[in-house]
Amino acid sequence: MRRVAVLGATGSIGTSALDVIARHPDRLRASVLAAGRDVDGLLALCRTHRPAHAVIADASALHALRDGLVALGLPTQAHAGGETICALAAGDACDTVVAAIVGAAGLDSTLAAARAGKRLLLANKESLVLAGELLMRAARDGGADIVPIDSEHSAIFQCLPPTAGGNRAAGSAGVARIVLTASGGPFAGQDRRALAGVTPEQAVAHPTWSMGPKISVDSATLMNKGLEVIEAHHLFGIPVDAIDVLVHPQSLVHSFVEFVDGSTLAQLGLPDMRTALAVGFAWPQRMASGVAGLDLLRHGRLDFSAPDLDAFPCLALAFDALRAGGTAPAILNAANEVAVAAFLARRIGFLSIPALVADVLSALPATAAASLETLLDADARARARATDALAAHAA
Repeated sequence: MRRVAVLGATGSIGTSALDVIARHPDRLRASVLAAGRDVDGLLALCRTHRPAHAVIADASALHALRDGLVALGLPTQAHAGGETICALAAGDACDTVVAAIVGAAGLDSTLAAARAGKRLLLANKESLVLAGELLMRAARDGGADIVPIDSEHSAIFQCLPPTAGGNRAAGSAGVARIVLTASGGPFAGQDRRALAGVTPEQAVAHPTWSMGPKISVDSATLMNKGLEVIEAHHLFGIPVDAIDVLVHPQSLVHSFVEFVDGSTLAQLGLPDMRTALAVGFAWPQRMASGVAGLDLLRHGRLDFSAPDLDAFPCLALAFDALRAGGTAPAILNAANEVAVAAFLARRIGFLSIPALVADVLSALPATAAASLETLLDADARARARATDALAAHAA
């Protein structure tokens, strides 16, 4: 029986994880549920899944959570605060952690789970983008298995052979390159001029995936794919020049791995996060996810094209940051979080997102990322710089 901590339980990935868990009561149990501020959503999940522990990151909401659990007649213990989330992720309450807290806020709990040797189902991109070398080192030292649950990285994970310790590595597997696929988001095929008047409602209306607003905007700008490039570099030990991106609007081929002998393996499936989550829970076995099989005859065609880096410069910015190394990916990620939040609040326009990120990267040259403190300082400086620059990019 796997005891699972779902961090970010009220978000889209957390909801999908709990759906898979509920399908396998003989193999999986949600023992810890953690959310940011949504007390009502967390209470509803507790009523359904009856975890041993429920945590709300916002400490001011602890009384509401505790009172709500009492009103429901549940024995679930109520907790609050980020430090408690880390302690539960690293402690005896779970052996498996779904790391689905959005943004840099998920870094501490992800590192805690890795150091404690947990099976880590990793959906928090920022942990790898901000501190990829540190996280992978923590996983190696702690004996953790990292199973990525982004559909693209799950696809690569499934195509690569296992290495000692359970994780996947491309360097010793005869890999020539990997190709990440991108849906292109809601604006695939549009030129830069057509994107000038994009609204938040249009940007979050993803054509194939159901995701939260921040990730949906990142998909629309292709920053999401840029972050995935950085993740893939760390997860699979593959150099930046061996990573490519293709736009694939059907979202059925989730990534390719090309080997030195000329073989190419791909993983296909319907665009549903539950597939990757089921892989993470059951690996090296398989379990039902609730997702139907892929009927290629019904879907009819698979299209691929090169990304338009003029219309979607965020992807190029991410490649540049990865090549620069050091603190550059942390700066990229922090500036993007500020920019996306400002866009969703209608303070800046859609095209101002990459412009703002580029400005911050230019203003804060990369330095060596010797420690987590250095990276967090770079993150803070980038956020401050981006916030100060918002007025210059106002919509």
